Amino acid sequence: MFRIESDRARFRDIVRGRIRQDLRRYLSTGELIGRAGEKAVSIPLPQIELPRFVFGENPKGAGEKGDGDKGDPSDGEASEGEGGSGAGDQEGRHILEVEVDIEELAEMLGDELSLPNIEPRGKKELANDGGRYNGVRRAGPDSLRWFRRSYKNALRRTIASGMWDPNAPRVVPIRDDFRYRVKRSCPEPDSSAVVFHMMDVSGSMGREQKEIVRIKAFWIDTWLRSQYKNLDVVYVVHDAVAKIVDQHTFFHLRESGGTKISSAYELCLRQITERYRPEDWNIYPFHYSDGDNWSARDTELCVSMLRDEILPRVNQFCYGQVKSAHGSGQFKKDLDNALSDVETLVTASVNDRGDIPDSIREFLGKGR
Repeated sequence: MFRIESDRARFRDIVRGRIRQDLRRYLSTGELIGRAGEKAVSIPLPQIELPRFVFGENPKGAGEKGDGDKGDPSDGEASEGEGGSGAGDQEGRHILEVEVDIEELAEMLGDELSLPNIEPRGKKELANDGGRYNGVRRAGPDSLRWFRRSYKNALRRTIASGMWDPNAPRVVPIRDDFRYRVKRSCPEPDSSAVVFHMMDVSGSMGREQKEIVRIKAFWIDTWLRSQYKNLDVVYVVHDAVAKIVDQHTFFHLRESGGTKISSAYELCLRQITERYRPEDWNIYPFHYSDGDNWSARDTELCVSMLRDEILPRVNQFCYGQVKSAHGSGQFKKDLDNALSDVETLVTASVNDRGDIPDSIREFLGKGR
């Protein structure tokens, strides 16, 4: 039994080593997103199979060379991997799916991209009612009855009353002897964070641009969930008007029309002031766009809101510019020129999926 567990543990180590080797590929594809649960991710590994014995005999003549060229099907049967119209009797290619905890996947991400742990800023921690059952009281449920304390009380009472007989020791507890454990409250800091994913959904943001955003958001959330016990995620889409949507709508909505980035920033700021006060929350807004804004005046308004209202309230504001055939890429240039001296603003360009790991490192590598 112990040998089996040892072999299984060794196999799990091999599998996780393979995942670590392929992690950079996973960082650039959406392969894991649909397999993610609340606490684990199912990862397909087609190249690794569990070793097993197969009992039976080799068919007569197996291994002998006959007529025909290499790769030709024998006796009219389809060759391996070739599809047919009917049911076949050949073994298929098996894919092993391994479940990896989100925390372990985040650890792999941190090792791959050399990400530092995040230090919660200021006092943005919620008090969690911690403590231990080390108090005592006279009343309580039987499940919390403290046997040792109750027995000691009964023994003291028996001896004090003169009923103790060393030759026939007997202790019978009564109701007054019972003691019960009670939890002593000890508030513990419980760090919480909120993530704002804001995306331009105007006509210039195509399917590939949204898939890049989807992949980045998955890995960003994976890392932040490993750093904070409580994580809220707010999805905001905007063209000329911004609105809050659910996750599915965020990644599949496509609209046409102009782009007014300030609408998203105004909605984000309103959520911060009304629902997510900086005194209680670590705040991480992420904005994704192809860099087009409807006017230079609106860009000036965005810069003003960031400098005066948003950046002083958040841990870090990240702008990711996704390259598209119709985007000018001007917005990132304007932010870099106007707010280059502000450390809490981080901008990154993503030309294709290969740039995703580096942009994630830019966003999360500051440890804020």
